[in-house]
Amino acid sequence: MKKEDKKTWINVPPWIIIGAVFILAPIFLYIAVEGINKQKEYTERLLLERGTALIRSFEAGTRTGLLGIKWDGSQIQKLVTEIAQQPDVDHLLVTDQKGKILAHSDPTKVGKIYWLQLDTEKIYGSNVPEWRQFEGLDAKKVFEVYGKISPLPGQLTAFIRTDTPHELLRLRISSEEGEDLSRPIVFVGLDMGPLESARKADARNTIILAIILLLIGFAGIIPLFLAHGYRTARASLSIIKVFSDTLVENLPMGILAIGIDGKITSFNQAAETLLKYSAEEAVGKEVGAVLPESLRVLVDELDSGDQMLSRAVDCTRSDGKTVPLEVTATILRGDEGDSLGDVLLFRDLTEIRKLRREVERSQRLASLGRLAAGIAHEIRNPLSSIKGFATYFR
Repeated sequence: MKKEDKKTWINVPPWIIIGAVFILAPIFLYIAVEGINKQKEYTERLLLERGTALIRSFEAGTRTGLLGIKWDGSQIQKLVTEIAQQPDVDHLLVTDQKGKILAHSDPTKVGKIYWLQLDTEKIYGSNVPEWRQFEGLDAKKVFEVYGKISPLPGQLTAFIRTDTPHELLRLRISSEEGEDLSRPIVFVGLDMGPLESARKADARNTIILAIILLLIGFAGIIPLFLAHGYRTARASLSIIKVFSDTLVENLPMGILAIGIDGKITSFNQAAETLLKYSAEEAVGKEVGAVLPESLRVLVDELDSGDQMLSRAVDCTRSDGKTVPLEVTATILRGDEGDSLGDVLLFRDLTEIRKLRREVERSQRLASLGRLAAGIAHEIRNPLSSIKGFATYFR
């Protein structure tokens, strides 16, 4: 029984494992995917806020220049170069609405046309910077934030004041070369390498955490199935035990079990009647203190190496009365062949012997009857002849 219980707990049925995987895997997969998506959204939002802050810083610098002195292109280029010195900035540039580069963190690119492929009207109509991702040089991922700024100080050619004091409406701003700078666009390229590495590490940690949670959930749901199985098995064993105990107790045959320590472990009602010992007196005691000599001899012979013995013995009970018994003794062995004790089954042969004697008497009487019938027949034949002659002579 111990071996069978061990197998039950170690060899989990496959349907339990499959069911647990089908239940838990989608849940934790959803958790992992949601976590990765949230981390990606957080990274994008962080970069967008960083780019927006740099654009606003550039815009604030140009406003300061407008209020102070008359700026030219070199001062704007210097401001762009200084802002682009920050470690996470890949590039910073200012273009007009046609994509011509007016200032760039790489001065060699000033005057060239920048790759736009953007809806400039949408950019001018929004007060919130937009963003896009692309691969730069050396396959480096760049997160670029772009948006309009106002005003960009250059050479003011016309302005007008409204009725409200200190409110300035700028009509047109132009550079010394005559380009229209009233609608400038600032592009801030941020290096995604460090944040991308951090995001991948977070995604990896999220996946590992999801796997750990899956294993924990799996380890939690398996004991539930095992507990349910254990309760079911325990209920079944209880029913079987009640059935076997009831059957053994009410059998019209004495059943006596002896443990490997030589003590009686089971003693049913029929054994109490036959041996005149109660179960309370017999269970837990040595065999020699309860069993009559004829039964002890059988137990000794069984322990000496015999697998099973069956014979009829005359048993002298504790009350001094001798009772004929038919005894079957056998060794109870476990799954591995080791001895777990002895079992004795015995029944009273008194009625059987009485019936046997009555059968033998009946057989003897029947034999006498057949003999008497034969003798009568043999005597009747000559008597009939004598009677016939006597009648004739008369």
